[in-house]
Amino acid sequence: MQTITKIHKVAAFTAGDQGGNPAGVMIRAALPEEPAMQRIAAEMGYSETVFAAPTADGWRVRYFSPDGEVAFCGHATIALGAVLAQQNGDGIFPLTTNHARVTVEGRASGDRADAALQSPATSSAPAPAGLVKEALALFRYTLADLDDRIPPAIANGGVDHLVLALASRDKLRAMRYELAAGRSLMQRYGLTTISLLHAETPQRFHARNPFASSGVYEDPATGAAAAALAGYLRDLDWPHGGAIDIIQGEDMGAPCHLRVEIGDQAGASIRVSGSARMLGD
Repeated sequence: MQTITKIHKVAAFTAGDQGGNPAGVMIRAALPEEPAMQRIAAEMGYSETVFAAPTADGWRVRYFSPDGEVAFCGHATIALGAVLAQQNGDGIFPLTTNHARVTVEGRASGDRADAALQSPATSSAPAPAGLVKEALALFRYTLADLDDRIPPAIANGGVDHLVLALASRDKLRAMRYELAAGRSLMQRYGLTTISLLHAETPQRFHARNPFASSGVYEDPATGAAAAALAGYLRDLDWPHGGAIDIIQGEDMGAPCHLRVEIGDQAGASIRVSGSARMLGD
């Protein structure tokens, strides 16, 4: 297996030749010291940079935003899968995060790749009423703006997300909030993102994901939130038909497409897949 010391720049969950969420990928024989990883992530300026080192049975990975470490990041995992496939050939790569064992599958062709992650276990619970009230005020929404088929929830697919489903695509498109206030709310409640979404059909969702907890206004594609949402929809007995498509990033001018496959077993891992494009080194 090859290792490198440079940083790859990869757009994950692209929509054809467009969009995608950029991530940094660094692969080394051993992980750098934590302060070095934090510094590199800050210098990269992407919402996340993933660091990976080979182990006897896979890869040890850690994820850093410009502001701090993140327990799990979906789009950076997809980016890592693309790089691992380029360097080591197509395959399924076992990953050990700080809290879970997951896998990423990568299939590369030139500067493009298809990748799929298997998330950590999922869980969901009703969102506390106080949190819902604060979140609605943050975005200047009201209870009447919500889609009552998908009640507000805390959903986890590796990290916690607040899920707020909106009845109107226009309301989702108009999303605005104050970054400092969003950061305070998310950090107080231990949220990684707030997952705002609109169900166009039972199998097609539009999503936006404020990531103020780490100082990022919004992510154009969020694989961890997609896994968490899918686990919640399964818990709801939502008519997902075994898979959903999530369209994200359109309202930022960075269209992204996430394919999410949902098995029947409650709490089981979710498969999230998409395309990736190398941005250069």
